[in-house]
Amino acid sequence: MMIGPDEDIEIRLLLDAIYHRFHYDFRSYSMASIRRRLAQARAQLGCETTSRLQERVLHDPQTFPRLLQFLTVQVSDLFRDPSFFAMLRTEIVPELRTYPSLKVWVAGCSTGEEVYSLAIAFREEGILDRTTFYATDINPDALRKAEAAVYPLERIPTFTENHRLSGAPTSLSEHYTAAYGSAVLDRSLRKQIVFSDHSLATDSVFAEVQLVTCRNVLIYFDKALQDRALGLMRDSLCRRGFLGLGTKETLRFSSHATAFRQPSLAEQWYQRC
Repeated sequence: MMIGPDEDIEIRLLLDAIYHRFHYDFRSYSMASIRRRLAQARAQLGCETTSRLQERVLHDPQTFPRLLQFLTVQVSDLFRDPSFFAMLRTEIVPELRTYPSLKVWVAGCSTGEEVYSLAIAFREEGILDRTTFYATDINPDALRKAEAAVYPLERIPTFTENHRLSGAPTSLSEHYTAAYGSAVLDRSLRKQIVFSDHSLATDSVFAEVQLVTCRNVLIYFDKALQDRALGLMRDSLCRRGFLGLGTKETLRFSSHATAFRQPSLAEQWYQRC
């Protein structure tokens, strides 16, 4: 679909309307990403223009929850990028073991795959019972799915292979039960996790933690919002705490780069100085 000369103006008006009506701030998200997502939303919602979509958002209570599913990122797997978790096990967990208790923040947790991957890894490494995970997202529907911890069985082969490649000492099957075409993760994992609404665009620091992961979220932000989000993570981390980013994300050009060192160039792990 061709982008008309007024399309960006319409998009900015829609994002302003969303912010003022619903208090969700997408105004500093990457415009290229927003264009793609709104094009998908218009097609699914039957709106020829963004202005028509804005009218629906403001006057039809059912439209914004549906639009939110397009504007937020909900793509992940258990143990996505297994080498990331392999480095967690070999280089980061040994230092985390020195703490009597641990707090971990998973920012942009979506439907929960990242936080459950960490919880399983922490159980396998013997530190789950002393850890509290804070899993946050701006999408309430995604948070409900994450808290349920139920995934389709057809996803399990991918999850299982990722888990194996992460250096796991156990079988993934030890951490879930299968029933009625779904895999349900152990309740002992879920009881260590606090799910909560939190926006990297508008909210502030809420806890001091030893580890933060925020993977494949910053790529959807513009530079100013990336710096804001990274500042929240820096301020949340204790000295020598760890930050994990996605494979296409870096601190290199951030204003917060000097607050971290990178233990290994192979993976996107950083340590607070």
